[in-house]
Amino acid sequence: MTAVAVIGGGSWGTALANHLARKRCDVLLWAYEPEVAEAINREHRNPLYAPEDRLESALRATSDAAAAVTGRDVIVSVSPSQLVRRVLTPLAAVVHPSALVVGASKGIETETLKTMSQVVEEALPGRPYVALSGPSFAEEVEQRQPTAVVAASRDAAAATRAQQLFSDPAFRVYTSSDVIGTELAGSLKNVIAIAAGMLDGLGLGHNPRAAVITRGLAEITRLGVALGADPHTFAGLAGVGDLVLTTCGSLSRNRSLGVALGRGQTLAHYQTGQRGVIEGVDTARAAVRMAERAGVEMPITAKVAECLFEAKPVRQAMAELMERTLKPELWT
Repeated sequence: MTAVAVIGGGSWGTALANHLARKRCDVLLWAYEPEVAEAINREHRNPLYAPEDRLESALRATSDAAAAVTGRDVIVSVSPSQLVRRVLTPLAAVVHPSALVVGASKGIETETLKTMSQVVEEALPGRPYVALSGPSFAEEVEQRQPTAVVAASRDAAAATRAQQLFSDPAFRVYTSSDVIGTELAGSLKNVIAIAAGMLDGLGLGHNPRAAVITRGLAEITRLGVALGADPHTFAGLAGVGDLVLTTCGSLSRNRSLGVALGRGQTLAHYQTGQRGVIEGVDTARAAVRMAERAGVEMPITAKVAECLFEAKPVRQAMAELMERTLKPELWT
């Protein structure tokens, strides 16, 4: 039986932990909030992040991170991206040197502009790493709805190991060697989802949404290729698959934020009372800096950042996108 630690007791971490417990893995979930760990152990439910879901009785939880990872074969990192380094670094002494680390957080560290694989390599050096990403709402994974994702690693054996660990008849995992492309696709799509939500908030229709999704994919691909990614990754599950889900799905927190902005709310007002992290906010800030550093044009991302952090009216931002200098469609 594979011993797994899942680090992060939010909705996605809980869904992955319960998925692996259902597969008869020995799963210990670390939750920051002691009341979440206690409720999972006592009531088999996560009252803060997945209150409607009945969890496997074999799933155990703790609020002691060191205890969660000690002696575990696999560490699944699902903390918010800006906290991954802070959570994992103190655990380096107790995570086994050969433990497989699976990163399921989608974001870019804003201070360093590093992806999660780069952060984990610094926090837990030398461990094999796999990025798990793709179109996968936590709620639908918990409902056992058919889901397909990607396990990307520079170590083919590690990717295959993660594939076998997570795959079952309702959760299909494909392997990839393109870690940077998989991570950037999973992170940057959240920014485009905010833009798509803005359109809905303005009351606009299908034409503008299709344009934002397609041109959003073009600028994500531009940056990815500039940073060494395989362009084919962006046409796959981690790219267009996750982009379509997040821009169109009603369960997307990033899209919901965009809807609120389109209806005139500010970021600060919307975040009041929000428990879950909206990864696209920090990613927008980071992506603008990454694009500038790489010499890549990302106009949709730039306008989303202006709406988030400079109070630019959403309708004005969309008008400015439409009035840009005319050019060929190809992103090259």
